[in-house]
Amino acid sequence: MARDDERRRNERRDNDRTVRLDAPKGMRTRVLPSRRHGRGDTFGRITEAIARGMGTPWFLIGLTLFCVAWMGYNTLTPKPWQFDSAAIGFTALTLVLSLQASYAAPLILLAQNRQDDRDRVQFEQDRQRAERNLADTEYLAREVVALRLAVRDMASKDFIRSELRALLEELDRRDEDTLRAAVTAQSDAVDDAAKDAQEATSGLHG
Repeated sequence: MARDDERRRNERRDNDRTVRLDAPKGMRTRVLPSRRHGRGDTFGRITEAIARGMGTPWFLIGLTLFCVAWMGYNTLTPKPWQFDSAAIGFTALTLVLSLQASYAAPLILLAQNRQDDRDRVQFEQDRQRAERNLADTEYLAREVVALRLAVRDMASKDFIRSELRALLEELDRRDEDTLRAAVTAQSDAVDDAAKDAQEATSGLHG
C-alpha cells in the first residue's frame, strides 16, 4: 500500500510538471525552469532600476549635494585633511563624475533595449488580440446574417393560421360533398325501390 501511494504521488507530481496543451499559454507549467528569469533577467532588472533612478529629480539633487559637499570639504578644511585640492581643479571629483557618466550611458541603453523588447512583445500581443477580435466579429456577423435569413424563411403565425383555416374549409367542403353524394345515392335507392315495389304491385293486379 505504501509503495502504491508513493507511486501515485510521483505520477501526480510528474503530471503537474509536464506541459499541458489544454491550458492557456500563460498558465502552462514547464518541465525545465525558464532561463528568462535567471541571472540575465536579474541583471537587466537591476540595470533598469538604476537607470530609472538616475532619471529622477532626487538623483540630480543628490549628485548636486555630493559635489557641493566634496568641493566644500576640500576648500574649507585645512590642507592636511584635504584629499582633492582645489588648486589642481578637483581632479578626483572629475574622475568620479567621468566614471559615473561612463557607466550611466550603457545602463540607459540597456534600459532602453529592455523597454523596446517589452514594447515589441506588447505590440505583438495587441496585434494577435486585434486579429482574434476581427475573426470573432466576422464570425458573429456571419451568424447574424444566417439567423436573419433563417428567420425570414420561417413561416409567421398569421401564415400558419391562414393555411390551417384554408385546410379546415377544404375538409368541410369535402365532408359536405361526401354527405350530399350519400344523401343523393340514398334517395335514388329509395326511388328505385319504390318503383320496383309499384311495378310488382301492378303486376299482381294485372
